[in-house]
Amino acid sequence: MRSARPYLVFIFGLLTLAAWYWPNRPQAAGVSMPDARFHSVSYAPFRAWQSPLTKSFPTASQVTQDLKLVARHADGIRTYSSLEGDYDIGALAKQAGLKVWVGIWLGSNKADNAREMAAGIAQANAHPHTDTRVVVGNEVLLRRDLSPSDLIKDIDYVKARVKQPVAYADVASFWFAFPQVAKHVDIVMIHLLPYWQNRPVNVDAAIARIGRTIAKTEALFPGKRISVGETGWPSRGRWRGDAAPSRVNEAVFLRKFVTLADRDHVDYNLIEAFDQNWKYHDEGIAGANWGIWNAERAPKFPLSGPVVEMPHWPLYAGIAIILAVGLAIIGRASKSGAIALAFGLGNALAYAGAVTWHILYDDALIVCALVNLPAQAALAWFAVRRAVLGAALPAAGGAETIGLLRGTLAGRFPWRTAAARRFDHVWFGFVFTAAIVQAFLVFDPRYRDAPFAIFAVPVVVALWRLAARDMPAVRDWRDWLPSAALAIGALGSILISGLPNTEFLIWNGLGLILAAPALIGWLQSPKAATPARSSQL
Repeated sequence: MRSARPYLVFIFGLLTLAAWYWPNRPQAAGVSMPDARFHSVSYAPFRAWQSPLTKSFPTASQVTQDLKLVARHADGIRTYSSLEGDYDIGALAKQAGLKVWVGIWLGSNKADNAREMAAGIAQANAHPHTDTRVVVGNEVLLRRDLSPSDLIKDIDYVKARVKQPVAYADVASFWFAFPQVAKHVDIVMIHLLPYWQNRPVNVDAAIARIGRTIAKTEALFPGKRISVGETGWPSRGRWRGDAAPSRVNEAVFLRKFVTLADRDHVDYNLIEAFDQNWKYHDEGIAGANWGIWNAERAPKFPLSGPVVEMPHWPLYAGIAIILAVGLAIIGRASKSGAIALAFGLGNALAYAGAVTWHILYDDALIVCALVNLPAQAALAWFAVRRAVLGAALPAAGGAETIGLLRGTLAGRFPWRTAAARRFDHVWFGFVFTAAIVQAFLVFDPRYRDAPFAIFAVPVVVALWRLAARDMPAVRDWRDWLPSAALAIGALGSILISGLPNTEFLIWNGLGLILAAPALIGWLQSPKAATPARSSQL
């Protein structure tokens, strides 16, 4: 060990702490709201591993616990279905001191709708003092499940059988498109979700847009009671334009919206009480992260004072330093470049683990994590050893990796050669995977996040390869094609996402970096390609 090594470890350790602290510094301390109690919050009762898709419902005891927690901060809840769950939500809400906006779910199946309406009517009549309104249908026109005339018939049917005010809830633009529905309800309930709109905007612009939309709705329906049936902001997920999901932005949005609602005397319901992991299947990671509390029922941020994006960042920074020092010591890194690489890789592994841990919403994601994280750890180790010792054999290209896989499937696995070139094989596997992921980001991007955590280590390795001029072997088209596809996809994604989307500008820039080693190797290769070694396997 050289005498400079402890000094370098100390410097890189400080840089690691700074890198974790800066994006997680306390923010929004100056953003407050006039009252910590909300009018109402959307209540879906499902815990982390429960879902209406699998008919896995919470118990009455779990719902009771939820409502006691909600009652500390809200005056009421909004439900969406009157059939789901083996409990009486009105009775449990009354015990907790909450009012209920009873939801009747309407879809395209008229028999199911009839059962929902019967249950909702019975619920409203059983608890006339707790159930303060009945919401007949949620975004039915948006989904095109029913025509406006059929929806109106259902609204009129329920309205004739309950004493409470009746509402219908939909995105504001559908109220503007079908104003005839308003004549049949007591409350025009509009959904204002700037993150999901066709022209998403940042939090400040979103609050201004909400104010204008409420004013427009009041002008269009004079004399009608206007209520915001849903509004909120996700704490995690992909950027849409410059609409950035984050813990800080969710807190800022809620505080500013409640301030607006208090000033303008707006009736509202926030979406939602608890994160709903099952929504990942329909709306991606963003859809699962609209809760004020997470799926484990822990608050995601304080309702006043500073907010920290990743509250456990000191733990992650400590893990990053431990991983980095471990890679440096076990890998016998003594030169500054190798130590810098070890710290970059340690931070990448800690980041990948921290992000992945919080998005394990189903078994498929768990399996992917069990493959991805060990593979990133292996690549990190192979990279440090390569930086210290260099390549034991001439670099293997993608064609060799493909040949290795084909030989393995045929029962012929050259262990010695494969082990000696394991860095090249794992590297090519990540680049190939990145090209596939990038294609999905181009052709089906709406619910897909920028895959920073999946390729954290490969990006660091790519930067090291470019700095060290350690380019992959490029002998035929199979060696460079995945990198070319990745680069083309990154450029296409920039055009699709747009310049305001900083998150995807960064990711696509990193995608180009990930593609660069093989493309540079291709440009530096002889014009006449050497026959690929994979043909011998």
